[in-house]
Amino acid sequence: MTRVVAIVPAAGKGLRLGGGVPKALRLLGGRPLLVHAVEALRRATLVDDIVVAAPAAEVALAAELLGPSVRVVEGGAERVDSCRLALEAAPAAVDVVLVHDAARALTPSALIDAVAAAVLAGAPAVIPVVAVTDTVREVDPTGRVVRTPDRSLLRAVQTPQGFHRDVLARAYALEGLLVTDDAGMVEALGVEVTTVPGHGDAFKVTTPADLILAEALLAARNAAPTRASPGTGPPRLEKGSDVVFEEGKLFQEGNARG
Repeated sequence: MTRVVAIVPAAGKGLRLGGGVPKALRLLGGRPLLVHAVEALRRATLVDDIVVAAPAAEVALAAELLGPSVRVVEGGAERVDSCRLALEAAPAAVDVVLVHDAARALTPSALIDAVAAAVLAGAPAVIPVVAVTDTVREVDPTGRVVRTPDRSLLRAVQTPQGFHRDVLARAYALEGLLVTDDAGMVEALGVEVTTVPGHGDAFKVTTPADLILAEALLAARNAAPTRASPGTGPPRLEKGSDVVFEEGKLFQEGNARG
């Protein structure tokens, strides 16, 4: 039986979001972005295993937050390094890999399953996309407009992105690529990348304004749970967790809060 692993590179500093803690540990609705993202992966019916790459100083805390069913490893200096380390830590029996951003904390589980299902059906690489609503201009280094692409042909890319394990491993072996996501590395191999419809809730929390939007969306979900997107809802911690959340801080029960 084909197994699916989701890897979550969560070792970045997230300086644009601020807050004095790694971005994945910024609170959303009283819980870290990382917890929300992992809970969505847990609720997905096709995900068998989850591996998180956390900041070196936060590995123990991340493991406590996420519980024993999630493997937490130390991340690398760059996102791709964290992805490589997480992939190496994935079970050998895994054939399909989903790479998911912790900052896309409100991604519906139905979208996660849609990406996984497309790879399981035979596509070597799959990305969720949404239409671009703004007009986009290409400019040169001086800021002069070079051209205006046809917006109808443009798509904004989300995560999780799904791949056959061997394809992703070959992509991670490449050096010196100037790409911004995993699918870009796979494209460099000449592998076809296909798409599935994305979801508006799967936006990336990058700036303080994004966090405000995410807070509003989460509050709306919690106020009307029967109208929430499939696979969403308040995240949970595994039994036995003794982590306490306060705005801007994370504590383990019994530790001083000074």
